[in-house]
Amino acid sequence: MTTAKSVIFETPGGPEVMKFIERPLGEPGPGEVRIRHHACGLNYIDIYQRSGVYPLPLPHGLGMEGAGIVEAVGEGVTHLSEGDRAAYASAPPGAYCDARVMSATQVCRLPDSIDFRTGAAMMLQGLTVEYLFHRTVPLKAGDTVLFHAAAGGVGLIACQWARALGIRLIGTAGTDEKCALAREYGAAEVINYEREDFVARVREMTDGRGVDAVMDSVGKATFEGSLDCLRPVGMMISFGNASGKVPPFDLGILGAKGCLQLTRPTLFVHIAQRENCQKMATHLFEMVESGKVEIRIGQEFALQDVAEAHRQMEARSTTGSSVLIV
Repeated sequence: MTTAKSVIFETPGGPEVMKFIERPLGEPGPGEVRIRHHACGLNYIDIYQRSGVYPLPLPHGLGMEGAGIVEAVGEGVTHLSEGDRAAYASAPPGAYCDARVMSATQVCRLPDSIDFRTGAAMMLQGLTVEYLFHRTVPLKAGDTVLFHAAAGGVGLIACQWARALGIRLIGTAGTDEKCALAREYGAAEVINYEREDFVARVREMTDGRGVDAVMDSVGKATFEGSLDCLRPVGMMISFGNASGKVPPFDLGILGAKGCLQLTRPTLFVHIAQRENCQKMATHLFEMVESGKVEIRIGQEFALQDVAEAHRQMEARSTTGSSVLIV
């Protein structure tokens, strides 16, 4: 029987809890495919799951995206064939491996013009930007958005996407170097939140009006300030917890601060249905193939070095996207 090398963890904790196992790899069942990875994506959600912030039944694999070759398809799978190049962002976790059998629902045919490294780096982050700009709040050319962590993988895609749409994106980052990178990739203005008051700077940049929307993956450390950056009836989009979960708060605050709107979306609701997932992926592929969005891979790690990859992500020493090479 064919086997696969996989990363699992048996108890929540630091990067050291991850370990390699070899497991049997069977044939795909109805609605499934078997994919042989060339590269796997790294995302902050992997850290949430490994550390127990997002609990998983244990033992469990990690990793939400990958790219490679479809080796076999199960009954009922019509959008993929054996030998197809493919990429995905998908739950449940388990992408940190050289091959896997998985549901075909979120697996998308990868255009020949996009290499496997880019395919693995772009799916979760690129689809996140797609739903932020097109499915969460109505935005149009000329609107202003505050985007935290603008030099990260999602952030650099968002900077370019906003520029392509004519949206003014104000990006925050923790170093001057990261701010410069965000500006290079399309941020209209940047704020180093380590040495500047981002609320005061946003108010200054918008002549006191505030921004139309805030897109915040940082969570606890920036949430309250983000609310203070919004114009009346503006939209707060909290889509991550890099600094910790947002604590409970009085909903009346939203009214007091100007009838603000608040949403906590997740990608996997948007891509749960195959038609929606394929439509979003096609839009993402078009943005990349057109050159409007470049996927910047800032770091590459061998699969066996996954613990070091997690350490660097947690230290916020990475820029752009990170991938594991299988």
